[in-house]
Amino acid sequence: MTATRSRKRAISTRNALAVAAALLYALMAQTLGASATAIPHGLLDPAGGLLLVWLIGHCDTMDGPLVMLAKKALETSNVDLVLPWVQEHDEPSVRAAFAHTVQVREISPTARELADQYFFETLVRVHRAGEGAPYTGLKPTGLDLGPAIPAADRALEDGSDEPVIALVTEAVRRGIRTRHAQAMEKKRFEPGDVRAGRAYVQAYVAYVHYVERLYLAATSPVHGHYPEEAEHGSEHVHVH
Repeated sequence: MTATRSRKRAISTRNALAVAAALLYALMAQTLGASATAIPHGLLDPAGGLLLVWLIGHCDTMDGPLVMLAKKALETSNVDLVLPWVQEHDEPSVRAAFAHTVQVREISPTARELADQYFFETLVRVHRAGEGAPYTGLKPTGLDLGPAIPAADRALEDGSDEPVIALVTEAVRRGIRTRHAQAMEKKRFEPGDVRAGRAYVQAYVAYVHYVERLYLAATSPVHGHYPEEAEHGSEHVHVH
C-alpha cells in the first residue's frame, strides 16, 4: 500500500513538472479540422445533457472521447462530465486544473488556446496514470485506430454488439485456420529429417501460442481504469 501511494505521489509530481511541456502542445490545436465545441449528433439527450456514450476514438487522441468531453466540459463549465474518466483520488487535481483553465481562458484568445491544451494534457495524463499506462502526448486528429476500437465504440452508440462480435470472430477464425493449416502441412515429415522437423516445431509453436493468447484474452480480466477481480478459470500453466 505504501509503495502504491508513493507511486501515485510520484505521478502527481511528474504531472506538475509537465505543465510547461503541455503548453507547447497548444500549437497542435491549429491542426484540428473541426470546431472545438462540435459534438456529433446522438451524444445529447432530449434534455440537453451529455450521454455517457463515448465518441469513436481513443483516450489520448485529439478527436478521442476524453478530449471531446473536456471541450464540452469547458464549454459548459461542468467538470463533472470528465470526472468518470479519472479515479476518485485524482479528482482534486483535475478539479484544480479545470478551475485554473476556466480562469486563464478568459484573458485572451491565445490564453484560451494555451489553457485548454493544458487541461487536455493534464486530464489525459491523469487518466492514463489511473490505467497504469504511460503518457506519450496527445495524438493528432484522424489517427488510424484500426477496425476494432471504432467497432467497439460504434456498438455502444448503436446498442448492438453483433457487428463487433462478427469482426472479432472472423479475425479469430482466419488466424486459427491459417496457423493450423501451416502446422498440419509441416507435420508430415520423414523421421530423421531434422530441418523439416524444426520447421514443424516452429509452425506448431506459432499455432499453439496463438490459440493460447486468444483464449487468455477471452477469459482473463482486462486491465482497465478501475481494478478488476480475477475471473474464475483464468489461471493457466504456460508449457512452451
